[in-house]
Amino acid sequence: MITLTPNAVKAIRRFVRGSETPVAGLRILIQGGGCSGFQYGLRLEAEKQEDDTELDIEGVKLLVDPLSYTLVARVTVDFIDTLTHTGFKFDNPNATSTCGCGQSFNL
Repeated sequence: MITLTPNAVKAIRRFVRGSETPVAGLRILIQGGGCSGFQYGLRLEAEKQEDDTELDIEGVKLLVDPLSYTLVARVTVDFIDTLTHTGFKFDNPNATSTCGCGQSFNL
């Protein structure tokens, strides 16, 4: 189960509303890279893929491919907007280590 904080829900809704093209949902994905081995990715998607898991959280549609889903199954996504940092923050209890910026992790 992926959890979105109220700030994340508000930010995602704002990004979807501001999109110039229709949006089927926000894709959460895991890619190789970053300083700890895996990194998080987010992007607005026009279409759901056949093998995606689709989650509806407070009216926000999340799309997750099968491989990424196993790595983000218990993630909490927050949106931070401070003087020093603006963006999504991931809290992944599955991660054994994370980098200093919090955008990459290892299992």
